[in-house]
Amino acid sequence: MFILSSSSPTTTFFISTATTTPTPKARVSFSSFVSSSSSSVRFCTRRQPFPSHFHSFKASAMAEMLQDKESPAPPPAATTSPGETSKDSRTFLNATTEQELLAGITKEIETGRLPSSVASGMEELYHNYKNAVFQSGNPRADEIVLSNMAIVFDRVFYDVEDPFVFEPNHKALREPFDYYMFGQNYIRPLVDYRNSYVGNISLFYEMEEKLQQGHNIVLMSNHQTEADPAIIALLLEATNPRIAENMTYVAGDRVLIDPLCKPFSMGRNLICVYSKKHMTDVPELVEMKRKANTRSLKEMALRLRGGSQLIWIAPSGGRDRPYPNTEDWYPAPFDTSSVDNMRRLVEHSGTPGHIYPMALLCHNIMPPPPQVEKEIGEKRVISFHGVGLSVSPGISFSDIATACENPEEQAKDLYTQAVYNVVMEQYNVLRSAIHAKQGLEASTQSVSLSQPWN
Repeated sequence: MFILSSSSPTTTFFISTATTTPTPKARVSFSSFVSSSSSSVRFCTRRQPFPSHFHSFKASAMAEMLQDKESPAPPPAATTSPGETSKDSRTFLNATTEQELLAGITKEIETGRLPSSVASGMEELYHNYKNAVFQSGNPRADEIVLSNMAIVFDRVFYDVEDPFVFEPNHKALREPFDYYMFGQNYIRPLVDYRNSYVGNISLFYEMEEKLQQGHNIVLMSNHQTEADPAIIALLLEATNPRIAENMTYVAGDRVLIDPLCKPFSMGRNLICVYSKKHMTDVPELVEMKRKANTRSLKEMALRLRGGSQLIWIAPSGGRDRPYPNTEDWYPAPFDTSSVDNMRRLVEHSGTPGHIYPMALLCHNIMPPPPQVEKEIGEKRVISFHGVGLSVSPGISFSDIATACENPEEQAKDLYTQAVYNVVMEQYNVLRSAIHAKQGLEASTQSVSLSQPWN
């Protein structure tokens, strides 16, 4: 699934100027959304002059994401932090052309520091990202691609050299390198804001009020791409930056170990779990994964007891896939046990809680493989496209249970289906607006579409 340094007056990271959203210019403090936890960040804020005009932009882009408020930046000759050598971050960041950037991959393969499997994924990602950004028609597309991909390569290579290990409760790494901003700026040029929409924006203001009152908020959503967290935040950053930046995502283990995905995951608040879809990939690890998930559930319960938690979860257990016969995309069915476990955690937390059904439509930007794959290292197909998200008011479990003849057996399934049906209703509205080109006219009585960045 990216905050701007308050010391930087303008955002100079390359973005799509024809379709950008307003971006908050100062750091937002909203610590009550997430519990505090310590995280180590391994990056040295070294500063070196860049000789070309292009490098001045790239330097500004990095400076935006590098901040260390505890102490001043060391001089260029300063020693690096543990696990980093002076040339680690220069191989890719010093590239001034596409040829130099891709040559850096070859160079690091030859040194034996970059595995060929990761290298091939990096090169493929570069070309796919380049094609997608050029689809936007931005006259500075070549600069956008080179700047953004240089930083991506730098972060991927750095993690290969010194792998980051996620805790079950991961807090987004914001300084000295801002991984949140890094991910936002990478996905931003892929979003066609002219054809993107938010449904029921007023409910996000309602959520903010409830969070400030100490209530918990859970968003039960479908899941379409690895970029979902960035898409959600990009669509909300103009109106609800506190929600955009402080949401916690229940994340499967694959986004924590895939070399090309890890740096983006490091910029999100995460509760780490093993997906049911991959629980039995390695039979001898099934029991370990179940115990780990139990620990994560306990961690979530503790956080909910403290209140003011904003949690996103995909009860389907994975990303949506197109129907084999029609190639149409729809939200995957929700798992009853996942919905019921989350509902009970909220209800038994001792703190007021609210569950909102959420729909996401963004599969065109970065669709998953057609089938669920066991192997790490999937192909990233990327496009420039419109996206959408929508939320609806919560559904009362007690009302559903009261209407059941056998509430213990029936209510769980009926509640899950009710939540899923609302997600489907919102998804169809977004589909009409984006894919059928109906725009704001696709709004219905229950889903009011808007473009809050305009």
